[in-house]
Amino acid sequence: MPVSVGIKGQKGGVSAPTVINRGYGMLQFWDGRANSLEAQAVGPMANPLEMGHTHEGVVSRLRKIAGYRELFKKSFGTEEFNLDMIAKAIATFERTVVSGNAPYDKYRAGNKKALSASQVRGLNVYFNKAKCDACHEGPNFTANSFHNLGVGSQKSTPDEGRFAVTKDPADWGTFKTPTLREIANTAPYMHDGSLATLEEVVDYYDKGGVKNKNLDERLKPLNLTAQEKKDLVEFMKSLSGEGWQHLTEPKSFPQ
Repeated sequence: MPVSVGIKGQKGGVSAPTVINRGYGMLQFWDGRANSLEAQAVGPMANPLEMGHTHEGVVSRLRKIAGYRELFKKSFGTEEFNLDMIAKAIATFERTVVSGNAPYDKYRAGNKKALSASQVRGLNVYFNKAKCDACHEGPNFTANSFHNLGVGSQKSTPDEGRFAVTKDPADWGTFKTPTLREIANTAPYMHDGSLATLEEVVDYYDKGGVKNKNLDERLKPLNLTAQEKKDLVEFMKSLSGEGWQHLTEPKSFPQ
């Protein structure tokens, strides 16, 4: 499913970003409209396409459940919890969903057997010929910045991206650069979920994106060979690590 599905089967306009390593991010949502995880956490509740509640209704409903009153009293010292406390609880959980100690990390730490020959070649493509780290940099493989790649620019109603928040013409069509941690496990790709595989993503960048008035100047045709594309995909797979696999759907909820 390219875009996320909410209440009553309604489709949103974007593909939900991964929760993994979200605690290391800065501005939240593809357009950066939330300045913290706490602000992000309460957004979907009141979105008519996602959950369709009101914030007041969520607080009222949870307060009627004895199990939640007990848990909030243990955490915040009161059963009369509010939306701010709910936001903190959700955000605190989100910060536990992490990924690290991937084969790439082990390789950087000195274990030269952690990556395959193809992945080592892909590493070199990533940091040199393709220069992916211009935007996907640092330990979390994102600069937390916003860029226009041309994705969604050819729609009858183009995606505005960050412009919807800032109203700055320079932000038209720009979207937040996501982490590449666990990228092999978080398809589909791009803010609108329009690319189904990593191979498609590499091809998209290799062509230099889609021209539009705000296309990032760093996007140019890469002229990668077929082998370089394959190696780059293999390298991105080496960014799948440990730390979140223990999470499972709860067998029961507070009553």
